[in-house]
Amino acid sequence: MNDEAAPEPTPAPTPHRRARVRAPELLGDGGWLNTGGTAYTLADLRGRIVILDFWTFCCINCLHVLDELRELEEKHPDTVVVIGVHSPKFVHEADHAAVVDAVERYGVAHPVLDDPRLATWKQYAVRAWPTLVVIDPEGYIVAQHAGEGHVHAIERLVAELETEHAAKGTLRRGDGPYIAPEPEPTVLRFPGKALPLPGGTFLVSDTTRHQLVELAADGESVLRRIGEGTRGLADGPADRARFQEPQGLALLPDGTVVVADTVNHALRRFDPATGATTTLAGTGAQWMQGDAVSGPAREVSLSSPWDVAWWQGRVWIAMAGVHQLWAYDPDAGAVAVTAGTTNEGLVDGPGTEAWFAQPSGLAATPDRLWLADAETSALRWVDPDGSVHTAVGTGLFDFGHRDGPADRALFQHPLGVTALPDGSVAVADTYNHALRRYDPATGEVTTLATDLREPSDAVLAGEDLLVVESARHRLTRLRLPEEAVRVAPVAHRTAREATDVAPGALRLDVIFQAPAGQKLDTRYGPSTRLLVSSTPPELLLKGEGADTDLTRALRLNPDVPEGVLHIAAMAASCDDDPANPYPACHVHQQDWGVPVRLVAGGAGRLALVLAGLDEEPAP
Repeated sequence: MNDEAAPEPTPAPTPHRRARVRAPELLGDGGWLNTGGTAYTLADLRGRIVILDFWTFCCINCLHVLDELRELEEKHPDTVVVIGVHSPKFVHEADHAAVVDAVERYGVAHPVLDDPRLATWKQYAVRAWPTLVVIDPEGYIVAQHAGEGHVHAIERLVAELETEHAAKGTLRRGDGPYIAPEPEPTVLRFPGKALPLPGGTFLVSDTTRHQLVELAADGESVLRRIGEGTRGLADGPADRARFQEPQGLALLPDGTVVVADTVNHALRRFDPATGATTTLAGTGAQWMQGDAVSGPAREVSLSSPWDVAWWQGRVWIAMAGVHQLWAYDPDAGAVAVTAGTTNEGLVDGPGTEAWFAQPSGLAATPDRLWLADAETSALRWVDPDGSVHTAVGTGLFDFGHRDGPADRALFQHPLGVTALPDGSVAVADTYNHALRRYDPATGEVTTLATDLREPSDAVLAGEDLLVVESARHRLTRLRLPEEAVRVAPVAHRTAREATDVAPGALRLDVIFQAPAGQKLDTRYGPSTRLLVSSTPPELLLKGEGADTDLTRALRLNPDVPEGVLHIAAMAASCDDDPANPYPACHVHQQDWGVPVRLVAGGAGRLALVLAGLDEEPAP
């Protein structure tokens, strides 16, 4: 912690003052999706309000923003054009075919520019996934927001821009450029997870079709579908229940199945005997900072539960949306956080101090709960005492396909983990299109199979493994090999370029301007918070820790040539309406991992936009 007194945040500038910054052109070597083959320029979109959504399909916060934008697009279909600018973190995400799959997988119903070399990302000086940039009908940038939860502010800005430019004659209404692709006639569509049922059949989450599917023992023949097949949250019999992108499945001792209903932010219970679905936990709303972290299961919000596992008498939940583990206690009918702080990263130790990064796969053994920590490309485990350990993985920016000793082995965004009979675990190494194996007895990582397409889970079927090949829309049967497949070692770091900064003093400015019609919420003290750390820790000589000011004087160690600054910022604002004694309040939050390189003559200021525009000119 910083020992100095915490100054009050600098008052936000008047929200209606807008800088006139011309929007750079849209560039991307991968071309355009969802436009019927037409490439667009900003000149083609002149007269519309354009919202650029800088996203990458590995990022859970980006998926949250896709869901937030749907309602805005429906309300303003003839004035607003959302353009998704796909900006990859992982090597696999630069593959155009993978972007095509992701656009369908997540139901993206607007044009997408595939920018594998981050050309447009750099032109707009974006530093975080997700980032939203608003461009007015005359082609000027009028707002920028990093993170999720900003759509309420953008909607108000859209209304202002519609009024302003209708009066000026610069607003052009009409149909947007989106053209839906033709649906593919496959049995499954981007399945997520699978579960063996006691009778020898398999239950699969048919994620993109918002259903569960029971397959026969062959893993191919459909016995029944559960769910209406459209987005929604509804309990009832198999033909009337509704899900939203369900993922994880876990069998309970009573024979029913817990379903991680990811986009509904809920846990559901499916009864194979009756075919009925009910809701176990969650309110249907996404958990936000300040919400309850324990309590009656139906009264506490969840955030993108991705997988579930029965362990130690509770249902453990990989809560990908907030980088935590939670648990549901069926006897008490309650949920609670079990590990994680909501900070994104790789930190081991007691559960209350551990950091995760989008945990997405769980597998239980009597003495360990294994988990695939997707964004750190890591395999980790939890002991019965709640302490967290890492078997394979080093952090947010290192990934690849490398076998060998665990301290050198690399995965790439794994989504699934499976306990094997010999005490080892299989890892669905999703972005490497491989099935890997970690043996705790030897500490070695090997490759079991390659040429799988985005495997997201695997389950035991006798002496075989059934692998969920999500992007091939099927389950693939593999015989457990006696010897591992050998592959050439490959290591990667994220493609984002490091920021050149000067060694020594560095001023960090997190830009936050309360959106129009709102003000900082200071009723109960400072309304902002800034947390700073670094990898390696030796990079920061001064400025580490938490404080309430969004400006921080850092000192960087000249003996550490490069590293990553981890910055988490939060600001609370409320509607500015004196006539309303109970104004609606909003939390704005974003985590950044900024790779930096220390060079003579580098920048002495690092500006990160949480909401608003950075109006201080670059040096």
